[in-house]
Amino acid sequence: MPLLNRLISRIEVISEWSGRATAWLVLGMVLIIGFDVTMRYLFQAGSVGLQELEWHLFALIFLFGAGYTFKHNGHVRVDIFYHSRHMDDRRRAWVDLLGGLFFLLPFCLLIIISSLPFVTSSFAIGEGSPDPGGLPYRFLLKAAIPVGFALLLLQGLAHMLRSVQILWGNNEINPPSQTHHKGTQN
Repeated sequence: MPLLNRLISRIEVISEWSGRATAWLVLGMVLIIGFDVTMRYLFQAGSVGLQELEWHLFALIFLFGAGYTFKHNGHVRVDIFYHSRHMDDRRRAWVDLLGGLFFLLPFCLLIIISSLPFVTSSFAIGEGSPDPGGLPYRFLLKAAIPVGFALLLLQGLAHMLRSVQILWGNNEINPPSQTHHKGTQN
């Protein structure tokens, strides 16, 4: 189990790092939006490039923050049975393991695989914004799609491995009460 714990910990370090980097993107986006709004409404001077940068940053925040959000149990989900008094940690672990195995991992792999031709064709033509004054290198933004879903897939794998630990009855090192089933439920 020490190998499994090390693997989970390393994956979660990646998720934490991407989440912290995403927090800086949020700050940058807020500052850019504030500047853009000020320029437009006080000085009647807008910028297509600035507006595109805002939605590029929003896309990066969404994509790179998904794994971090999953790690901290922040995704919206419907928990009709999951948090009933009849669901103990082992049953929740089964739900998490099977849900990850049959839904999360296939979905992430589907997005990663299907986005690669999209990214490579964008890179091959050096795609940029079609709008005058827009941002160049749009292929970099498109490349964030498989990267973001790879981060989510990795965190999903860590989550499933934690479920396996619970099912094997060996979760003393990383107790689920701290990392597995934490957060507010919707």
